[in-house]
Amino acid sequence: MSQKVAVLGTGKIGEALLSGMIRAGWAPADLLVTARRPERAEELRTRYGVTPVSNTEAAKTADTLILTVKPQDMGTLLDELAPHVPADRLVISGAAGIPTSFFEERLTAGTPVVRVMTNTPALVDEAMSVISAGSHATEQHLAHAEEIFGGVGKTLRVPESQQDACTALSGSGPAYFFYLVEAMTDAGILLGLPRDKAHDLIVQSAIGAAVMLRDSGEHPVKLRENVTSPAGTTINAIRELENHGVRAALIAALEAARDRSRELASGKKD
Repeated sequence: MSQKVAVLGTGKIGEALLSGMIRAGWAPADLLVTARRPERAEELRTRYGVTPVSNTEAAKTADTLILTVKPQDMGTLLDELAPHVPADRLVISGAAGIPTSFFEERLTAGTPVVRVMTNTPALVDEAMSVISAGSHATEQHLAHAEEIFGGVGKTLRVPESQQDACTALSGSGPAYFFYLVEAMTDAGILLGLPRDKAHDLIVQSAIGAAVMLRDSGEHPVKLRENVTSPAGTTINAIRELENHGVRAALIAALEAARDRSRELASGKKD
């Protein structure tokens, strides 16, 4: 872990990654950060002991560049970086929808690029980070990306052709669960519970269900059936979910997220 790593555009996800790397054993002296606002850069220095630098300085001095700016800002950032990034730098992109070819066309020929889609549970070291290699990235580059993102959760390698689907499932996935918890909390209030008690009931149920899904090895259908007794409360609720097309709505929602990821890749912003 003696290589220098720079996180460019250190927002919430970038900061989560930074803090996770430090907890995993990276020395703050080996970590560089860039931020749009000077006060944000100073905040990161004070909080983590890392070194704020300019984007061009990061490109010149870091062995690995992790680009965490928004997709619509990536082209501008690459225009700034391109003259200063030699072909032996590893570039890791965390931007939704942008293929590795976008970076390879704008950087020095042969520059290795790895595409990573992580998600906001990185803030609590429970991220799902999906990793794909560009045309010049080697096994060593992929392993290095796994080492970095493994500090904030689980990693999974997929072909880049599957990245848009992964963005829909896990990149945006936490928002779907938050949306469901929000709706269930409202239902709890409608049924006569105080908001705080409804929230606690739902959150702990969600945590317990997630652990069972992760650790039991059972198919989710089997786990659901274990809760669903004949003519009971659960089957009546499931019937209403099916009557209202919740399953179909989820499939349509994920297809919409995948399609938007593809639009971002094509440069469409609106």
